[in-house]
Amino acid sequence: MSIDDSELERMRAARLSEVQNQIESQAEQQLAAEEQQAVVDQEATALNEAMRTILTPESRERLGRVELTRPEIALGVKRHLVNLHNEGRLQIPVDDSTLKAVLAQLNSNRRESSIRRI
Repeated sequence: MSIDDSELERMRAARLSEVQNQIESQAEQQLAAEEQQAVVDQEATALNEAMRTILTPESRERLGRVELTRPEIALGVKRHLVNLHNEGRLQIPVDDSTLKAVLAQLNSNRRESSIRRI
């Protein structure tokens, strides 16, 4: 009986060690994800603050509507505007018509797709 007990105890210890390793791994992954999310949130906050300086209220409203429907496009526009501002190639504040032109320019880079019926 003692052989079975020692084997059972060894198996329990191995399983406990395996579970502890899994918990540690999950904790590390969660910490990394939280750090990455914090960086993304910090960038978003910085971009939004910059938009208050760069854009007029009307153009901020337009960009907000774009962000609701196409967040990746809005993020690209924000980054583009900040880069132009940092390079000194942008007159502040950017009005609605200028923002429309930037949106059209960035949107023209997309390939047009259409559905054809056969």
